[in-house]
Order: sequence, then C-alpha cells, then structure tokens
Amino acid sequence: MSGLEPVPRLGSLSTGAGADTLRPIATSAPQQAFAAPPEVSLSEPVVIAGRRLLPSAVFDTYWRFAARRQDLYLARLRDEPAPWTTDPILRGFRFTNVFRVADRVSQYLLSRVIYRDGAVDPDEDVIFRILLFKLFNKISTWEHLESSLGELHWKGFDYDHYAAALDRAAERGPIYSAAYVMPPPKLGEKKKHRNHLRLLELMMRDGLGAAVGEARSLDEIYRMLASYPSMGPFLAYQFTVDLNYSPVLDCSENDFVVAGPGARDGIHKCFGADARGIEGDVIRYMVEHQQEHFDRLGLDFDGLFGRPLHWIDAQNLFCEVDKYSRVAHPMIEGLSGRTRIKQRFSPLPGLPDPVFPPKWNLHRDRARDRVAAAA
Repeated sequence: MSGLEPVPRLGSLSTGAGADTLRPIATSAPQQAFAAPPEVSLSEPVVIAGRRLLPSAVFDTYWRFAARRQDLYLARLRDEPAPWTTDPILRGFRFTNVFRVADRVSQYLLSRVIYRDGAVDPDEDVIFRILLFKLFNKISTWEHLESSLGELHWKGFDYDHYAAALDRAAERGPIYSAAYVMPPPKLGEKKKHRNHLRLLELMMRDGLGAAVGEARSLDEIYRMLASYPSMGPFLAYQFTVDLNYSPVLDCSENDFVVAGPGARDGIHKCFGADARGIEGDVIRYMVEHQQEHFDRLGLDFDGLFGRPLHWIDAQNLFCEVDKYSRVAHPMIEGLSGRTRIKQRFSPLPGLPDPVFPPKWNLHRDRARDRVAAAA
C-alpha cells in the first residue's frame, strides 16, 4: 500500500463560474429574503427507466448548484479571499462539497485513518479502522481514542479499554457526528457507544475484514453490512463507499447506488411523484447525461480535476439540492416537508491540500497537469 500524496495547491487554475450568477445578499438576512434563481426549467421531458418525467425548475438548479458549489471549493483551494461566490444562498448556508471525497471528514478518513504517513497495514486492520471511525464519524472522537489507546488495530482491540476511553470522551461532549443519525444496535449494553463497539466486535469476529477483501462489487459489500443490527440501507451504502476508498478494494463507484432519504427528497423536487421507485435510475441518468446538461445551461464544470460526477456524488447532490431549493424554490415541496436550512456557512480557517485514493491517479497525473496548464 503506497502513501497518499497531496494534490498541489491550485495556484492560478481558472474555473469559470459561467455567466449564471446571482446578486449578493447579506448572509445575516432571514431565509425568506434570499433571491431565488430564475424559474427556468427544461421544457422537454426526460425518459428514465421507461418513464417520461417532466422536470421542475429544481432540475436546472441541480446543475447550477453543482457548478457554483464546485467553483466555491476551488476558490478556497486557491486561497482566494472570502466570500468565494456571488450566490447568496451558498454564502449564507452550509452545503457539503459536490464530490463527497472532498469533504473534511472524508479527507481526514483518507489521510489519517486509511493512508497514514505511508504506513502499511494488513487489510483486516484497514477495515477495522474504517469501521471504527465511521461508527462515530467524528474527528475529535478518533483523536481521543488514539491519544488514549495509541495506534488503533484489530489485533490490539480490547473492548473494555475502548469502552472506557469512549466513556471519558462522552463525559466531555458529543462523540457522534451530527451529519447523520446512528441508531443504536441492541447488543446488550446500556450506552449507545458501547453497543456500537459491540457491533464492531461482532463484525470483525464474523470475518467481515477478510470477506470485504474478497468482494467483487459494491453491492456485495453493501449486502454484508446491511445484514448487521442497526445498519440500514443508507448507512450500509455510506460505509461501503468509505471502504472502497481503501487499497483493499477497487470497485467502480458507478457499480451500485442507494438513494438516501435526502436524495429521494431532492429527486421528488426535480421530477415529482412519477420518479418514485426509480430513484437509482434517476441517479444513473444524472451521471450519464451530466455533460449534456452542463453544456445546455452554459456552465463550466471540469469535475474533480477531470473526474466527472459518479453515482455517489449525484446521490449526495440531490440531498444538497433538496436543502438549497428550500430557499431557492420554496413553493416546490419535497417528501419530508422541511422548509428551512439549519446550518449557516461558517468556514474553518484554511483549506488543506486535498488527498485522494492513489488508485484514482488524481494526485499524480490529472491535477498536476491541469495546474501546470493554467500557470
């Protein structure tokens, strides 16, 4: 297993936002004061899985959001001064990156949990470390475990020691990320985090570490994970994607997809009730036709250093567009009935050089070539 190289700083790399911009509005304004983008949508229906779907205005917003949010990310990488975008909604509220792998927690997972200073871990240890991190999905929890227990490996796993360390961390504050809900498995312990440690122990003693290494598709891994207590479809899919970042696996992210609740909300806002039951086909359509729609709207979108949207990215984008459209298109209802965006945009200082799985070759070839061409 090779170490992970950082992508070089982008320097003068140019990524135009296209002609489609919005008038800036102060981020302190109430949500209803934000100016919505023009209510322009694709006039022609699209055919997906044999169904004729008539897109709403949110469909075009999906592509505009992807281009603008990616431009914001690249502007931050170039160390440009805030606010990095003229889109008032992006300036006011927090949205995840267009590419899931670029988010802060995924970047930490890659650089500190999977690929750490060139260390070569047995496959079983890699799987153990990923699962342990993802059960809490919180950087401070991982760092507390490391500072309390040293290097975290399956062969050195001691339930009582790990549980005691988490007990101490929980006394000081939350040990779970707020990104998504982690339901507690019922495995005999009184505390949620202790039950999650039991779940991890159960997975590893079941031989999941070896089984993942022998899997030939994301679907196969997903079914393994979904068979365990409290691992519903959404969590099983997210964990599957994270395991696939590792050197243990090399499956295509366009092999398999599961639409989570937020994605289903976004799909409903784009296509209405007619898309119900074919959400996976809708996600695949978005990936296969992405360039067609970016071109149609005159949007400059180069992907992630040349890597286009994959199924996991399109799935996540539907979640974010669901949130974005609560302000941009308040009259278009989703499935959840939510009408507000909870989190304001408050960026952490500095954005470190991104890192990606070495097998993608983004750190070595495409990114450097593009930086050199733009210099």
